[in-house]
Amino acid sequence: QVHLVESGGGSVQEGDSLRLSCADSGDTFPSYQVGWFRQAPGKEREFVASIDWMGGGTHYSDSVQGRFTISRENAKATAYLQMTSLKPDDTAVYYCAAQQWSTGATMRPEYWGQGTQVTVTS
Repeated sequence: QVHLVESGGGSVQEGDSLRLSCADSGDTFPSYQVGWFRQAPGKEREFVASIDWMGGGTHYSDSVQGRFTISRENAKATAYLQMTSLKPDDTAVYYCAAQQWSTGATMRPEYWGQGTQVTVTS
């Protein structure tokens, strides 16, 4: 089981960068694929990026490919989402999620964090 806590959200200007963190308090973190999802007001939650368990592969939505980078430090039980060239359309609540022993771009998360707000103004 994992317990995910996101941090690093905030309000920035268009073109700025932010790094989100997703920390787990347990010792099984390396066995989980970790993903980032986001939900904007009035819209459904959407996939943003994921990194396979043990960091074997990364996957991105078309809307963030080339601007966002997902990574993980298993020794710290933490995953990151480095966001650059932010746009107003990136404004959303960002959620960290985890699925054990999973790989690939299609996640079916077993666990979710509480979310962190990212607001991008022009």
